[in-house]
Amino acid sequence: MRHFPILYWPRKTTADPDYQLARKVINNTAGVMPDVITGDLDLMGLLAKNPNATIYYPVFCESTGWWGELLGGNAVVTDKLIISPECQLMVIESEHTAGTSTRGKNQLLAAEIYPASGFFKKMNSGIATVADMLATDAGTILALFAGKSPTQFINVLESTGNSYLGCIGRY
Repeated sequence: MRHFPILYWPRKTTADPDYQLARKVINNTAGVMPDVITGDLDLMGLLAKNPNATIYYPVFCESTGWWGELLGGNAVVTDKLIISPECQLMVIESEHTAGTSTRGKNQLLAAEIYPASGFFKKMNSGIATVADMLATDAGTILALFAGKSPTQFINVLESTGNSYLGCIGRY
């Protein structure tokens, strides 16, 4: 099944070398130039209306929380494309149509953790590495980790009193 590409670009497109390179990489990957969305993005709504779409979502160096809207939704990260040292594209598809295109071994695992040293002492890079963290008003941290074994990750979380929120995909 062919997935048509959509590039979400939240920055100005004029004279942006990352934007031009992103379009070129998507064209080389998908075989067609992507449609571009530059305004507000309702990711779940877009996938509901276009279940066969592949959304290319840029994550820039200073991006935080980009993954939050994937929690609890039916969208999954199926790949990651490096555009430049400052930009990577997360390839997002509906979990219903992604099928076997989730090819990588690196899983994106979300958790709610308490800012206590016990968790950080037990967690090591062999289990998972932190990809992003956001503080909440409740005093916890919503965190995204990249890891190969969700079982080991969940064991460390549960043994330190933290909560596993789910896997939002793999690359």
